[in-house]
Amino acid sequence: MSSAPVPASPVTAPSAQSWAPSSWRSKPAVQMPVYPDAAALAAAQDELRTLPPLVTSREILALRQQLADAQDGRRFVLQGGDCAESFADCNAGVITNRLKVLLQMSLVLVHGLKVPVVRVGRFAGQYAKPRSADTETRDGQTLPSYRGDMVNGPEFTAAARVPDPRRMIKAHARSAMTMNFVRSLIDGGFADLHHPEYWGLGWVEQSPHAAEYQKMVESIGDAVRFMETLAGRTMQSLNRVEFYTSHEALLLPYEEALTRQVPRADGWFNLSTHFPWIGMRTAALDGAHVEYFRGIRNPVAVKIGPSVTADQLLRLIDVLNPDDEPGRLTLIHRMGASQIAERLPPLLEAVRRAGRRVLWICDPMHGNTESTHNGYKTRRFENIRHEIEQAFDLHAAAGTRLGGVHLELTGENVTECLGGARELTEIDLQRAYRTTVDPRLNYEQALEIAMLIVRKRGAIAG
Repeated sequence: MSSAPVPASPVTAPSAQSWAPSSWRSKPAVQMPVYPDAAALAAAQDELRTLPPLVTSREILALRQQLADAQDGRRFVLQGGDCAESFADCNAGVITNRLKVLLQMSLVLVHGLKVPVVRVGRFAGQYAKPRSADTETRDGQTLPSYRGDMVNGPEFTAAARVPDPRRMIKAHARSAMTMNFVRSLIDGGFADLHHPEYWGLGWVEQSPHAAEYQKMVESIGDAVRFMETLAGRTMQSLNRVEFYTSHEALLLPYEEALTRQVPRADGWFNLSTHFPWIGMRTAALDGAHVEYFRGIRNPVAVKIGPSVTADQLLRLIDVLNPDDEPGRLTLIHRMGASQIAERLPPLLEAVRRAGRRVLWICDPMHGNTESTHNGYKTRRFENIRHEIEQAFDLHAAAGTRLGGVHLELTGENVTECLGGARELTEIDLQRAYRTTVDPRLNYEQALEIAMLIVRKRGAIAG
């Protein structure tokens, strides 16, 4: 989704003798579905291998350079999107609103932080999700857990919950359609900085932050016109933005089938996404996911939870980025507002003391999930805000840099997270609770987080 040039300095690739896309099969694999028909699984993988890739190696290497810039404080990363995409949401309205909210957040961040923002969507592949249990029981009936539309269906029926490898083909098609539409929007001027007012979402006209956002839009418009007056020409670079995709590379048969070599480049690229990550549940050093990730040339990320020790983290860094290459490895810490002050500093200190180059990003969502008395899974905006604020303070105290945020959000008018500008309560949850897995920030809450980041980083810098 980017036409940026490939970085001048090459990156190294693992030895072909020590790694292959299928090497993960020799390691313990967790959070993987059990397919009842091995032949059908093999056939689906064979078909995937013949399908066109979803991204290019040039885009992957361009993102890697931008992440290296973020490590050094020259950019800030905004990574966001749905907790889990659904096939049903592959439609123009949902995709457009998802892109709008990320663009509006990035507009706030660019305006306030005065650095370029790396925009990374959690979409076009986020169709598989880890689960805390392999089965689910309702009214005495036990069935396999729903693991995302790439694996099985959310309906609580025996037929829907059987893992179906043909769903990988459908996920590839939905991802391709999503990316094609996003590329078309961007290339068609949807993200034109000359007209940020077009990015609005109709249902938020009465948002408590509408006036503040409008002032930012007017300020940026004035700045663009001033620069073009001085230059005496239209600045075409402002007509479009770069946009990248990411997903949790959980379903390894799918990722393996889309891992390929390309002409005039060494090594292997995961061409299903620009920026895959390993979840907290699958980050074991001797596990299949770490084995797979160590061999691909994409920039990669790992979710880091409160149970990770400094020694474990340093060994993980050694495996995933042995040559300490800039832009290669991102650590996404997800501690929870109540634990971050205790759990994060030892990790920051260990990595800093070891002199390792990583990009630190804060995920304030996953460590703050709770359930209400009436059974809704939710997150409190206050806890999300508090974790972000603490993250900035803790990095500043450790002499490290918080280079981005990782958020679950949507451009739809949902009521899934408590609090925020409209002070959503437990009663509001039942009004528009639509997620099939985890609760997401709605537009107003997401924009409020962007403004919070600007204020907090400004306060630290000042």
